[in-house]
Amino acid sequence: MNKDTVLNVTVMGREFRIHCPGEEREELLLAVSCLNRKMQEIKSAGKIAGTEQIAIAAAISMTHELLSIRSQRGFDMNEFKRRIELLECRVSDALTDQGIYKNS
Repeated sequence: MNKDTVLNVTVMGREFRIHCPGEEREELLLAVSCLNRKMQEIKSAGKIAGTEQIAIAAAISMTHELLSIRSQRGFDMNEFKRRIELLECRVSDALTDQGIYKNS
């Protein structure tokens, strides 16, 4: 049984603590790296200001890329949905921990 670990990650210069199962550590670090890279690309383009708007634009762009891959190669949609829900929970937890977002 793998235990949850706490990762300290940085996205756009801000640090977040994220809990994840030990077996998903490398995958989550890769996801953080991809997200940070996409957000930096959007910021560098200079068309969108504000971290929240950049994060939303990155999420839309990355989701579009994944859906495009699905239509080309196909993949397990239920697994995709499960992973997205898991990531949403982790992001929400991280934002709540940082005092940025309050669950209602």
